[in-house]
Amino acid sequence: MGVQLLVPIKPLHLAKTRLRTARTLPEEHPELVTALAMDTVLAAATAERVREVLVVTSDAVLTRRFRELGVEVLPDSPRAGLNAALRHGDHLLGARGTKVRVGALQADLPALRGTDLDGAIAEADSERSYCADRQGSGTTLLLAAGGDALRPGFGAGSATAHRESGAKALLGSWASLRCDVDTETDLRAAEALGLGSRTGELLRRNDPKPNRTGIGCSGTV
Repeated sequence: MGVQLLVPIKPLHLAKTRLRTARTLPEEHPELVTALAMDTVLAAATAERVREVLVVTSDAVLTRRFRELGVEVLPDSPRAGLNAALRHGDHLLGARGTKVRVGALQADLPALRGTDLDGAIAEADSERSYCADRQGSGTTLLLAAGGDALRPGFGAGSATAHRESGAKALLGSWASLRCDVDTETDLRAAEALGLGSRTGELLRRNDPKPNRTGIGCSGTV
């Protein structure tokens, strides 16, 4: 049957405002956000237990980029935040008559492996479940039960909110699924796991080039 994953993404000028790294230029921030999201979506699509991945966004650039990859994009017509976008996407799937089992995946998992996502979905079985981030406070994945509504509660302390709403905590050690990227420290943690190609290429492009002359710089005493 498989899970239909909704991946909500803020407009590029509003996304990842805490993620500022010396490894990209300020004007490259939208490109970094796009790379994080693309690596996440493409990795999720490789999971055997995922039926389809759908992006939810109102950003015209993201819409075009994902459609070029063959990814379906749903409009974020409420434009009222992450949870409203997810509820809207859930509603659209239900209105189409194509809804099977819906999940929500954060768009900032550039080290994601499809096998980790498969493991989490398998542990969830048919129950409403969530996977906390590596700090244990946020949520990277939320799965509805069967054909039920998603009932997202993302935001500060979302792991607690989802647990208190009756969702089962998924306890497997899926490092790549738990490693969301909000800060430069998070980005380094994801890099240690192995970044997706787009994020990795962007960072490597700006890394200092090795000194090919063999002449180093030294100070004078």
